[in-house]
Amino acid sequence: MTRSTILALVAAAGFGTFALADGCGAAKSGCGDKVAEQKKEGCGDKELVAQYDVTKKAADAAKDAAKLDIVDTALANKDFSTLVTALKAADLVTTLKGKGPFTVFAPTNAAFEKLPKETLAALLKPEAKSTLAGILTYHVIAGDVKAADAIKLDGKMAKTVNGAEVKIVVKDGKVFIGPGVDKEHKDMAQIVKTDIVTSNGVIHVLDAVILPPAKSESKSEGDKPKAN
Repeated sequence: MTRSTILALVAAAGFGTFALADGCGAAKSGCGDKVAEQKKEGCGDKELVAQYDVTKKAADAAKDAAKLDIVDTALANKDFSTLVTALKAADLVTTLKGKGPFTVFAPTNAAFEKLPKETLAALLKPEAKSTLAGILTYHVIAGDVKAADAIKLDGKMAKTVNGAEVKIVVKDGKVFIGPGVDKEHKDMAQIVKTDIVTSNGVIHVLDAVILPPAKSESKSEGDKPKAN
């Protein structure tokens, strides 16, 4: 049996592909083609079995993570503890545990720390619930937008659950998101980690909190009513 045939059999058995060490017989000594059987009976190549362990654990971890919804995924990650606190304060937990799908651009604890302490403290107060909800929903897009999809939106606007739009910019191989009003993109955050898959959507990690553009209360010259 050739090396490629053995690899194909291992993959077909549901264990993915592995770097098969020379001299390892997936079928010798009556162990069969499954690496799991080799491990159980103790007759498989040690290097192959070790690689099987690592790969299977990674696959299992990914499957377990995908079973969690967006909120529970955030709860399981210590870097999102401030975000979770904010979601609770804004009464958005139930919403983001819904069917979705949602795409959440999640600021880390370090991202929230970039805000003035007094600002963050004020936002977490009950009386600021509406304002906080507006900021957090500006980080959410309805639908499942993976990183590959986001890159295709370079220079375009996407509507958020907040109702306002965010601009997506790809520059020097990096992806940024935010209002995009500032010409130097200082009002945008960088997506530093992508495609954290959950049961009801996907999470992309931000290095800063993005703020919805201020709604101008004054009308432009063209919108002003003309004098009779």
